[in-house]
Amino acid sequence: MDDKTKNTWHNPQRLLFKLACLATLIALFYAEENWRGRHAWNRFKKEYEAKGEQFDRQSVVPPPVPDDRNFALTPIVFTSYGQMLTRDGKMIPVKDRATNFMYRMQMHIAGDDSLLDSRTNGTGNWQKAEIADLTAWQTYYRVLATKTNLFPIASQPQTPAQDVLLALSKYDSSIEELREAGRLPYSRFPLEYDKDRPFDILLPHLACLKSCGQVLQLRSLAGLQNGQSEKALADVKLLLRLADSIRTEPFLISHLVRIAMANLALQPVYEGLAEHKWSDAQLTGLDAELARLNFVADYQFAMRGEMALCDDGAFDYLRHHPEELLKLSEKEEGNSLSRTAVARLIPGGWFYQNQLYCTRFMVQQYIPAADLNLETVSPQKIRRADEVLRADTKHTTPYNVMEKILMPALGAAAKRFAFGQSSADLARTAIAIERYRLARGEFPESLDALAPQFVAKVPHDVIGGQSLKYRRTSDGQFVLYSIGWNEADDGGAVVFRKGSTPGVDISQGDWVWRYPAK
Repeated sequence: MDDKTKNTWHNPQRLLFKLACLATLIALFYAEENWRGRHAWNRFKKEYEAKGEQFDRQSVVPPPVPDDRNFALTPIVFTSYGQMLTRDGKMIPVKDRATNFMYRMQMHIAGDDSLLDSRTNGTGNWQKAEIADLTAWQTYYRVLATKTNLFPIASQPQTPAQDVLLALSKYDSSIEELREAGRLPYSRFPLEYDKDRPFDILLPHLACLKSCGQVLQLRSLAGLQNGQSEKALADVKLLLRLADSIRTEPFLISHLVRIAMANLALQPVYEGLAEHKWSDAQLTGLDAELARLNFVADYQFAMRGEMALCDDGAFDYLRHHPEELLKLSEKEEGNSLSRTAVARLIPGGWFYQNQLYCTRFMVQQYIPAADLNLETVSPQKIRRADEVLRADTKHTTPYNVMEKILMPALGAAAKRFAFGQSSADLARTAIAIERYRLARGEFPESLDALAPQFVAKVPHDVIGGQSLKYRRTSDGQFVLYSIGWNEADDGGAVVFRKGSTPGVDISQGDWVWRYPAK
């Protein structure tokens, strides 16, 4: 130990002075960072609130609805969440949850996935121009019946459609009760929007809605193949009603589930059109249902919902519980006490800076990618936003940690919304084309012939805003398509992902509606 150090230790006054200076510097550092962060956030918030943006959760929370007119509070729908949530949205502790709770809405089309033949197209795929193979489902249910009585089955094989309808008849009473509930005009699920941790809000109803939608899809496909188009139509409408029941929820995941459910409904619409099984009146009803879908507006609402729940909840919670940041970033190595101690050293101003970075990116980059007036989504703006995000988060700083955690998935979500809207628009246009064929005996030469007799206004391409591409083909069919996410007219070409069961790659090629070759 040198003389200078010895003198310091042997001079308590000098030591205390240096410690006081150090403490003052630390205090000034925290005061400066906290002021800078809070000031930067409040300045940004004031600027954008003047432009009409809202950052409080109440701006996105759905308004109350009368209990007796609320679809989500009916006895059948209550079973989609009642084991975990009370009717007023309070979470039921795990230890108090009923182990024998009856999930009447938790319907499944399969009981043993190992018996499903992955080589079949199962419920079909309109993106691939594939019709459902009900023979595969008939075989599945009959083989399953040799092992379990999970689904009813006839002693002797019937037609594939009849065997499928019989197997799914176990859900008939629940579906009819659900159909009756669906006539109520409102739907608001009892969720705890006032939670300090918005990422802890439970959404158990989403899985039930999706699985019920899969049953309704298969029922409607079987109904069509069994010559019961009116029953098939009723199931398609109910499926779309279930999707609509969560439209006012300000969660991105809720709207992604809605898009998936709408796509389920499109398969029977597609098959009924491909095989000319819908009447003109039924087509008019289907068009009215699909016309209600507006995934461009839903995209902006969902993005603002995620933003508001973070701004007015999540970030405030993290400021008071900074150790939670380590859980969100999945960096939980080491002793929990030491992690908590380190997290507690984070200045509160840094959370304001993270809030600023995330929110600014949302309102300046992702939200404007959807144009409500033009009813379009811009892939170019999303790609540009993704590029800016990669540059912003290439190097981690105290200000961009949450941006790095929360933002990367949003560009892909935008693509799903655009594809969902395009799919509905393609279906509506195909419905108008079929109505023209029923009236004139042939498909139209161009889409201009459809309005206003067969559709009030022909939907435009959600990508770019121009007309959808259409042409009649030499085999008596037609090809209808959007130019897709790559914004290039590929002549109606569909691109598939590589793999043993390749799906359609919606990032490449066109988004196409065409029927199987005769």
